[in-house]
Amino acid sequence: MTVQMRPLTIRLCEPRGFCAGVDRAIQIVVLAIKKYGPPVYVRHEIVHNKYVVEGLKERGAVFIEELAEIPVDHADKPVVFSAHGVPKSVPADAQSRNLFYLDATCPLVSKVHKQAMRHARLGRHVVLIGHAGHPEVIGTMGQLPEGDVTLVETEADVERLAIPDDVELGFVTQTTLSVEDTAGVIRALQIRFPHIQAPAAESICYATTNRQDAVKETAPGSDLFLVVGAPNSSNSRRLVEVAEKSGAKRALLVQRASEIPWDEVGDISILGLSAGASAPEIIVDEIIEAFRARFDVKLDIVITVEERENFPVMQVLRDVELTSADMAFVNGSA
Repeated sequence: MTVQMRPLTIRLCEPRGFCAGVDRAIQIVVLAIKKYGPPVYVRHEIVHNKYVVEGLKERGAVFIEELAEIPVDHADKPVVFSAHGVPKSVPADAQSRNLFYLDATCPLVSKVHKQAMRHARLGRHVVLIGHAGHPEVIGTMGQLPEGDVTLVETEADVERLAIPDDVELGFVTQTTLSVEDTAGVIRALQIRFPHIQAPAAESICYATTNRQDAVKETAPGSDLFLVVGAPNSSNSRRLVEVAEKSGAKRALLVQRASEIPWDEVGDISILGLSAGASAPEIIVDEIIEAFRARFDVKLDIVITVEERENFPVMQVLRDVELTSADMAFVNGSA
């Protein structure tokens, strides 16, 4: 007897998943392992995704939190700095230890570092809009001497700032924030400090904006919206918030299909689906297949923009060739 499955339309966001900065960072680790052999040390998670981290471990990456964890007899082995960026003290520490390091900081995060340093060079105290404790925020604050950057997360934080009116100010933002929430904080800063200077260019990165725009387009009318991403991924958590604010009845963050609370899914007819910038496409495919096993699925791809950005790796790694299997891992399809 054939069981009639309930119909389900999956609205699949495009763009979603890996951005150019994440792709570059993963590629740097894979290329370094191919060129120099394992182990290759990686300071902090190269990107916030367990699947990617585990895949790199299998290839020979060793993840550490501090450079002191690298054995003295492995000083000739490469150490890679994550895509989130690091304080200036980290490469200085690497040099003092005679370590060979490869900086996989996303170029768009590096742009924010330069914006902060430009403000400081022009005599401005820097206000950073971001989330306390996030690696990108730690890295950006670490570009300047302690005390030269003040972190704010909310409009309420702006009201509590005790900065004299005669202090010149400039602001920058973490690249992975909610566009709307950040706009509110910026407005609060401009009202409280009318002389505050904006960065020379937008701080929130194109990939964050594009993925949020795609979710805004897809979320209205969705019974459930799933975002593939890690709990410590800022851009993924923001996508959940955007989905809820844009009309999804419910939005959840999941790392794998096994995390979907099937007993709570209920009688849905429209599912929204996206993935954070560090989530590989193979997990999106896994989730779609999990719904196909339970529903009669119709796939509706919602395209809002086509991304063509590509960030090349550093010169020292450009002579290394990757196999098709390596490339599939790098682009998230395996």
